[in-house]
Amino acid sequence: MRICIIIPAHNEAQYIGDCLDAFVHQTHPPEELIVVDDNSDDSTFQLASEFAKNHSWIKVVQHKSSEGHLPGAKVIRAFNYGKKQASDEYDLIGKFDADIILPANYFEQMCNHFQSNWLLGMCSGLLYIEKNKHWVYENIANQNHVRGPIKLYYRKVFEVMGGLREGVGWDTVDVLLCQYHNFEVRTDKNLMVKHLRPTGHGYSTKKYHTKGEALYKMRYGFLLSKLALLKMALQAKKPKLFLHGIVGFLKAWSSEQERFVTLQEGKFIRKLRWKAILEKVIP
Repeated sequence: MRICIIIPAHNEAQYIGDCLDAFVHQTHPPEELIVVDDNSDDSTFQLASEFAKNHSWIKVVQHKSSEGHLPGAKVIRAFNYGKKQASDEYDLIGKFDADIILPANYFEQMCNHFQSNWLLGMCSGLLYIEKNKHWVYENIANQNHVRGPIKLYYRKVFEVMGGLREGVGWDTVDVLLCQYHNFEVRTDKNLMVKHLRPTGHGYSTKKYHTKGEALYKMRYGFLLSKLALLKMALQAKKPKLFLHGIVGFLKAWSSEQERFVTLQEGKFIRKLRWKAILEKVIP
């Protein structure tokens, strides 16, 4: 299976060398790897370009985006720019971050999973962060959830769901839409991916608002959104996340922001989420 990976990168000089080195040493490296330098003002572009000089399957492009921080939207716009530079010859397409280190057999195992199950739409390993000199699971999501920094899609699924949404929540709505289109999602718990910069680093009140905004755009409804925000706040151990998320939801509702999904997709998403909640309450 031919693999195309796109890495949006903004000021990743501290990590990108180790990240790309792990790609180079894969037992089954991607056929194409595109690094999108998105307005970096450090040596990200130069470091990535050194890898491109020595490996023909690595390409580095520069993307000029807005200077302001746009949670979710900015990274997906950079990803989409990179996709325009890619060839059209791939079976699997991935959006990966520049602050990860993959195990050497990562893509070999991914290909095995996709080839053995043609209903598999998304797949990944699990993210681990370093604590007290030990690598531990980054416990901000269920271990069955394919996380944003290591998204790998079967091409047909990526196309049928209309690509990635520009905004916070893109890495949740894609999982839900994958299931809406009758494809499966899987994580390989034997593949430990090192996440060099923990998720949520530098989170602000504005970013917490966008959590609620994303739930509105995914048509969760108010009650389901409250439960989802409560879970996020407990996992992150940040009580304010819940309150700010509610504010974000209500602002999105009052301004009638554009949704990520259709009415029919939203109905499916709510049903799927409520089913998962009830299964935990009533085994």
